[in-house]
Amino acid sequence: MKILVITVSDRAYKGVYEDKSGAIIIKTLEEKLQNKISNIEKIIVPDEYDIILNTLNENKEKFDIIITTGGTGLSKRDVTPEATEDFCKKEVQGVSDYLRQESIKDTIFASLSRGYAGINDNVFVVNFPGSVKGAEYCTNLIIPLLEHIISMIKGEGH
Repeated sequence: MKILVITVSDRAYKGVYEDKSGAIIIKTLEEKLQNKISNIEKIIVPDEYDIILNTLNENKEKFDIIITTGGTGLSKRDVTPEATEDFCKKEVQGVSDYLRQESIKDTIFASLSRGYAGINDNVFVVNFPGSVKGAEYCTNLIIPLLEHIISMIKGEGH
């Protein structure tokens, strides 16, 4: 698996604070998937629609999975789901519904997350919340699906 983690945060991009949500996603993936990952990288971008969309487009041929963290809330600057939806050719609504539904069991505030999931050609993209706890929780939820998602996208079937 080739995985890119994109942290969407103005403050982390400017170096105001350390990117802990992207780091916990990578740590969790590496621990749970060990030898199934051939490449894992992280990029930090600001909460800017055009930059998020361009980053997705620039990396769609290099990765099987792109996980974003941050920018899924209710503020004016939270535009990650919009950029992701415009990038994707097909929505995978069941994944975003599943992440929200399970996360709500842990905290009611997960109901405010607007995360999106979809595919563009051979890459699957999913939005996680920007909180460390939410990012780690969603990572653990999606790990069992990743290999099957990649197989389905590549036309390898069930």
